Amino acid sequence: MAGARPHSGWSFRLVEIAGIGVYVHVTFLMLVAWVAITELANGRGVRAMANGVSLILAVFGIVVLHELGHALTARRFGIRTRDITLLPIGGVARLERMPEKPSQELLVALAGPAVNVVLAAGLFVVLRLRGSLGVPWDAEPSGGNILEKLLWINVSLALFNLLPAFPMDGGRALRAALALRLDYVRATEIAARLGQGMALLFGGFGLFHNPMLLFIALFVWVGAQQEASIVGIKRALSGVPIGSAMITEFRTLAPEDRLGRAAEMVVAGFQQDFPVVDAGRVVGVLTRRDIVRGLSEAGPLSAVGHVMQSEFTTADPAELLASVLPRLESRGATSIVVVRSGEVVGMVTTENIGEFVMMETALRKSRRLRA
Repeated sequence: MAGARPHSGWSFRLVEIAGIGVYVHVTFLMLVAWVAITELANGRGVRAMANGVSLILAVFGIVVLHELGHALTARRFGIRTRDITLLPIGGVARLERMPEKPSQELLVALAGPAVNVVLAAGLFVVLRLRGSLGVPWDAEPSGGNILEKLLWINVSLALFNLLPAFPMDGGRALRAALALRLDYVRATEIAARLGQGMALLFGGFGLFHNPMLLFIALFVWVGAQQEASIVGIKRALSGVPIGSAMITEFRTLAPEDRLGRAAEMVVAGFQQDFPVVDAGRVVGVLTRRDIVRGLSEAGPLSAVGHVMQSEFTTADPAELLASVLPRLESRGATSIVVVRSGEVVGMVTTENIGEFVMMETALRKSRRLRA
């Protein structure tokens, strides 16, 4: 699945492929351990355990190739992939941004399932030449022909990912197809509602037959809701300059100020991130996280300049607010310093963007009611 959500702190880096970091979530290791313990508990022995674990690892190798299909197709359109994270329910390629053109999003969405189709076709040819192609695998991970299993796994992954359950690949492809004819926000709303309908079906079936579908249903429901919310935010921010939404009442710090003073300012007011200004020029940003870390490591008498972030993002008041979101996300930052002619004139934070969106949404509803 292609997406824009950050990978969890519970993930660790496994390898780098084509310049893309591949991460594994710790719950994936729990799945591997569960398969190994199940095989041993059922008395099948070490060889059966090794076969079962090998199959799981092969499946997740296929998942990596699936996500690379998304990532490398996105790269053709100038979109970088930050990383790929493997989860027990599949993988997520975290794109820097989603394609702006519906035709590009359609190709990116379909690239993953296309990899599974190609792999299935190759395995089909090999098995036909060997004369060993059979029906779908038995239920035991350690039994049967592993190539047959991998063939049917690829077929299943392709079909499953093509279900129109947004934000899965099929849902994104549906959104892109709808966006060729409809407004992008409307296309997202339709795809998200259909995805949540599919989530209800998954949940109902999983409740009585397969508990794993309950987790998939939850993922689809929340993912569809989040995607619709993000698109709504982008719509509210469309065409709005940063100067119209930035915080203009703020306080600054100097590099020689003490962390204790910064902590007092956080407690006494609403501000959590502070521009650090030296001789009229912004030289850093001090966040609440930096303050907490500095207090615990160096104490309240330590200078702000020792713990501030010297690498930070600035923006001009005339820039569009919609451009700030990807820049905040790409750096994992909580604020951007707004500068005009070298002077700090405001700040944009994730909190005040959210507040601006709420106000704009309320105003739009009011206008629609009066119209």
